[in-house]
Amino acid sequence: MAPRSIWNGTITFGLVNVPVKLYSATESKTVHFHEVHVRDGAKIEHRRICPKEDKEVPYEEVVKGFEIKQDTYVILDDDEIKAAAGNRGKVIEITEFVDVDEIDPVFYEKAYFVGSRDEEDAYRLLREALRKSGRAGIGRFTFHDREYLVAIRAFEDALALHTLRFQDEVVGADDLDLPKPGKAPSKAEIDMAGKLVQSSEKPFKPADYSDEYREAVLDLVKRKAKGEEIDLVEQEEPEHGDDLMAALKASL
Repeated sequence: MAPRSIWNGTITFGLVNVPVKLYSATESKTVHFHEVHVRDGAKIEHRRICPKEDKEVPYEEVVKGFEIKQDTYVILDDDEIKAAAGNRGKVIEITEFVDVDEIDPVFYEKAYFVGSRDEEDAYRLLREALRKSGRAGIGRFTFHDREYLVAIRAFEDALALHTLRFQDEVVGADDLDLPKPGKAPSKAEIDMAGKLVQSSEKPFKPADYSDEYREAVLDLVKRKAKGEEIDLVEQEEPEHGDDLMAALKASL
């Protein structure tokens, strides 16, 4: 089944308008568990309970409220929330272009594919301009009641859109409780570490990697469903040696 678009709108740069559709670029393969009552194996239900009336509330009576002080809420309906976005709910205006390599990966949040909706010529123009320049277009749009900073870049035969974290959403390294720097590594240790890196260097091929943890959990589920006995292996951390040079030599 062909993927369905999750957002329709327009990308603009200069006076050029590019009608586009947005598609999810990734699909979660995480193993999901249900909450089950251990006594009878029944799936646990979560219900919407009003604490004032002490009864379940039907979904159509649930609205969105922003707490302005304890237990006092301003109620907003969907149309009012959309109105706050202005044109950003339907338009991604590229305001500048940056070198793709200048965007640190820590700012990337989620990836989408961008497809052409109507004007194929304008879409190809933007894609090829980004591809040849090695640039990403930076803009903003509102999606699912939130404003996103985005980077749009050429990816294979399409465009990719990455939502970016804002600066104040990224924890600074200076805020971490890191140990104070001690003795700097020696030149011999740095050279040895460089040789270790080079010995394991190869082109990055995503197909070479799979989620081994997920596969192990699914295998365990199958075995337990068959009534097989499960041996529990205690997880252990590797020992932390003091001789860094010896560890580097052993690694090579």
